[in-house]
Amino acid sequence: MKKIYILTIVALLFSMFSTSFNFKTEAAPDVSARNAVVLNMDNNEVIFEKQAHEKRNIASITKIMTAIVAIENRDLSDRVLISDNAARKEGSSIYTKPGDTYTLEDLVYGLMLRSGNDAATAIAEHVGGSEKGFAFLMNEKRDWIGMNNSSFKNPHGLDEEDHYSTAYDMGLLTSYAMKNDDFKKIFGTKKYLSDNIDYHWFNKNKLLMTNDYCTGGKTGFTKSAGRTLVTTAEHEGKRVVVVTLNASNDWSDHRVLYDYAFKQIDQQSDLIDDEILDFPSFIESYFDVLNRMHGVQEWST
Repeated sequence: MKKIYILTIVALLFSMFSTSFNFKTEAAPDVSARNAVVLNMDNNEVIFEKQAHEKRNIASITKIMTAIVAIENRDLSDRVLISDNAARKEGSSIYTKPGDTYTLEDLVYGLMLRSGNDAATAIAEHVGGSEKGFAFLMNEKRDWIGMNNSSFKNPHGLDEEDHYSTAYDMGLLTSYAMKNDDFKKIFGTKKYLSDNIDYHWFNKNKLLMTNDYCTGGKTGFTKSAGRTLVTTAEHEGKRVVVVTLNASNDWSDHRVLYDYAFKQIDQQSDLIDDEILDFPSFIESYFDVLNRMHGVQEWST
């Protein structure tokens, strides 16, 4: 009889909870990206995902890992000698020359704002002794962060066998990196002037210039990876990271996902507030259930 009593209480309480929580859901947006994720940077909760764990070529968003490994392992005031190998690296460049000397800070800015493959290579050689030595450090950091579906073989993101990540892993990486003040500052810088040159480097992330929410980002592209983009955004104290891979319309995707993410966070917050305000009625309902169950107990004995 006691078993019947307990089961009846459970059933009534479950019914009470299921009717008291009225979750508001909004249709998830349609995005051009093959893979995407939005994380709440306060707790790394997934707000939106689309094939977020598929392993993909990631192109130059690789440089987010390059930047945080460099910042954490060396002083930004270090003087870095540009090698012939670095200066001649194919792809996007900050146009270094063999024998030039830059500060590590200059190179990280050139890496993040202009996506310089020469900067990435010079950083790797200085911090890790070689590109492969630096890749070892990248994978150590990968393991520490918990990027379980990633593998890094170079510091720049040019296509290479076994160099890949996922939208979700890149979201975790960026959320982690944004806790570092130096990284956060560089990631959100619109323009930078090095002592080595007489013109500014402007950030390729145009959302930083045109969107009020955007606080930083890194672009990427190769033929195999397509357009890749990682950005961060903030609104009324809420912070998110958005990652899209192989997206034909990535700027639009990120704008749409900002709006969707902040609405979702607001709705969750409103729901919690409503339930806290309604706590007295919950207590009243709880004792009502107990009183009703007293009758059940008497009937079942």
